[in-house]
Amino acid sequence: MPRGKFVNHKGRNRHFTSPEELEEQRRQEEEKRKWRKNKEEDTSSEEDEDDAKASGKKKGSDSESDDSDSESESDTEGKAKGVENLIQVENPNRVQKKTKKLSQLNEALADAKPELSRREREQIEKQKAIANYQKMHAAGKTDEARADLARLAIIKQQREEAAKKRELEKKAKEMAAQKSKEMTQKALGKRA
Repeated sequence: MPRGKFVNHKGRNRHFTSPEELEEQRRQEEEKRKWRKNKEEDTSSEEDEDDAKASGKKKGSDSESDDSDSESESDTEGKAKGVENLIQVENPNRVQKKTKKLSQLNEALADAKPELSRREREQIEKQKAIANYQKMHAAGKTDEARADLARLAIIKQQREEAAKKRELEKKAKEMAAQKSKEMTQKALGKRA
């Protein structure tokens, strides 16, 4: 035996379970399951008899249909774990799996539209908003479009004024050039 608090497993012999031992364990578990199943059937049949005696008013056919209902309920619940079969617990957060038939699943899949993730939905909404904004902007209904149009009008007006000013200056230069030509012609003509 090693001394101290902790045991080191290095260097020890390895133990492998033999197939015979595994088969024996499986057989024992199977026998236990059969015994439990028989025990449950005995207790359930006794309880059914007690219920039938207590109710008294029910007919045989009604009790048979009740038995089949209770069996179908117990089948859907599955094997009880721990003390579930002794205590009824109502947990609102517990999700019970509901079995669906294959035909129901196929119908549900055919009818259902593919659900989009939050990011995909946000991206689609963003694209729709951008397209709507561009449409409104082209129509001149947005504040930015109005501001742009006002700016364009001011720029057009400034350009027109600048063009008029340039034309006036050009005409003034031409007039000044023509006057100077005439003056030189007169001056040359008088001398010559």
